[in-house]
Amino acid sequence: MAVPPLTPPSSDPGDIASHPDKPALRERLRAARADHVAHLGETGAHAAAEAAARLILPHIPETAIVALYLAIHDELDPNPLVTILADRGQSLALPALYDATAMDFRRWAPGDAIERGPFRLRQPLASAPLVAPDLIVTPVVGFDRHGGRIGQGKSHYDRALVRYPGAHRVGFAWSVQEVPGRLPHDPWDMPLHAIVTEKEWIPMPDVAA
Repeated sequence: MAVPPLTPPSSDPGDIASHPDKPALRERLRAARADHVAHLGETGAHAAAEAAARLILPHIPETAIVALYLAIHDELDPNPLVTILADRGQSLALPALYDATAMDFRRWAPGDAIERGPFRLRQPLASAPLVAPDLIVTPVVGFDRHGGRIGQGKSHYDRALVRYPGAHRVGFAWSVQEVPGRLPHDPWDMPLHAIVTEKEWIPMPDVAA
């Protein structure tokens, strides 16, 4: 069951933490996600991740540079997708943080070395080449069907996505992370072109390609 939305903030845009709805909604969504994954169990969660990989695969051109992420906690794990893409020779990248605010994307393939960055992000070594992704698969805490996403609250992805306006932006999330209606929106929030869950591929026709 999707988590019902809270009332969008009426205050002027500012720091995300100043909007009371986002932190409360974020915690509710995390709790729903944790309950969902606990109910599935390890085998069920892996099968669901494989299903999400199959759903997104037809939408990934073989020539694209694809940025993914390494899942933490109970995020929907893109590792089955990573394996498929690596096997077909896809160019891959991961996000990397080298201070508390700036995120970029660096080339990576399964088996390459990983280090811990800020916020304990598992990321490529600083010596890995920078790349400009054609498609960015992002983790989300919550999403709606209008391209809205809510992340961890630091705006790392929003700042990074602005730097790659030509990249296709796809959220990777559990179906229980959907919020009916519209999420609270701030001026810096970058909309998604699509969402993939373990159940469906959801295009966002209102978001310009």
